[in-house]
Amino acid sequence: MPSYQFTCRRDCGSFERTFRMAEAPAVTTCPQCGAASRRCFGGALVHRSATVTRLLDATKRTADEPRVVGAPPARSTSSISRNPLHRKLPRY
Repeated sequence: MPSYQFTCRRDCGSFERTFRMAEAPAVTTCPQCGAASRRCFGGALVHRSATVTRLLDATKRTADEPRVVGAPPARSTSSISRNPLHRKLPRY
C-alpha cells in the first residue's frame, strides 16, 4: 500500500500515513495534536520489493551507461525436430 505525506496545520511537522490509493483522503488528523492535516502534493510512495528496486536501478544505469557490444551474438544452434510430421509444415 502507498504511504502519503501529510502536514499539520498547527506546525507539528509532517508525517506519513498508509492508505489504499482509492481511499486516500485529502485531510486527516494529526497524530500529535489531533488537528486537521493536509496531504502534501506529490505522488504516493509505494514500497517496493528488493527485486523491483534492483531492476529499476539496472534500467536507470543502462540509460547512462549502455552496455558495449564487441561483436554480434553467436548464432544459436537450434535443435532439429526428428518428428516426420514437422517436415510437412511450411518453411519461411
